[in-house]
Amino acid sequence: MAVAASAAPGALGTLQASRARLVAACCARLGPRWRLPGSWTCPRVDSTIWARGWTPAAGGAAWQRGYSAEVKTEDELRVRYLEEENRGIVVLGINRAYAKNSLSKNLIKMLSKAVDALKSDKKVRTIIVRSEVPGIFCAGADLKERAKMSSSEVGPFVSKIRAMINEIANLPVPTIAAIDGLALGGGLELALACDIRVAASSAKMGLVETKLAIIPGGGGTQRLPRAIGMSLAKELIFSARVLDGQEAKSVGLISHVLEQNQEGDAAYRKALDLAREFLPQGPVAMRVAKLAINQGMEVDLVTGLAIEEACYAQQSSLAGKWS
Repeated sequence: MAVAASAAPGALGTLQASRARLVAACCARLGPRWRLPGSWTCPRVDSTIWARGWTPAAGGAAWQRGYSAEVKTEDELRVRYLEEENRGIVVLGINRAYAKNSLSKNLIKMLSKAVDALKSDKKVRTIIVRSEVPGIFCAGADLKERAKMSSSEVGPFVSKIRAMINEIANLPVPTIAAIDGLALGGGLELALACDIRVAASSAKMGLVETKLAIIPGGGGTQRLPRAIGMSLAKELIFSARVLDGQEAKSVGLISHVLEQNQEGDAAYRKALDLAREFLPQGPVAMRVAKLAINQGMEVDLVTGLAIEEACYAQQSSLAGKWS
């Protein structure tokens, strides 16, 4: 009994130290010298340093010139900063009709460039990812382009897809995937990286890589179980099953399902409605809430509550200083 009694405090100390490291890692994302009120402390970051993290990066003005019109990039990706009552909403529209919006090297590069500009722009409040091509969201990786690659090129290509999708997942503002058509393989992984997914009932979704004797490589094996549960995610990946919008809603893969309209943009319109609901809310609160939720879901409840405490304290200290 004496041995057990002496061991327990050591185990508790180890657990607390582990939680402290996790909270410190979360705080590191809040600012370079943030401190958690209470047990785990380090020098506190002031509001000037915190706010600096959201200022536009050098050269970012080219992406947001006046927020007045569609930003001109190459035609494969259209970046639109909406105006008037929709100011603060940015739409990333994929436009590779001839390739079913598949993820090519060029499109991946363009998406990464757009995300890099958006993540440091404090005027951005919500981002919608959609397709400009009727009936298609994204058909996954560009297999025709991939077929021309040497074996040594395939790994880096997939890594770039994974990195781009992770960049979208790590955006500090709410993100919504509007799925008005086919979303397969990397296309569904792209949608899974968004905070919220809405789809038309006619949309088709699935991680179908096992049909090609490969596995999902853009985060699907990790994000799908977190979205719908491990057992069902395994079933869908093992079978390469494709779901329609109603089926996807029933398993929790999407939040809303809509009957498709004549224009073919029912999911996008719903995404826009949701984005408008977010606009009146406090901008710092939205970003910190997203961080607290994302970080907290990866740890135990006690550590998650500590992360919430850290985020709440930082947000409260900035109330009214950034709007």
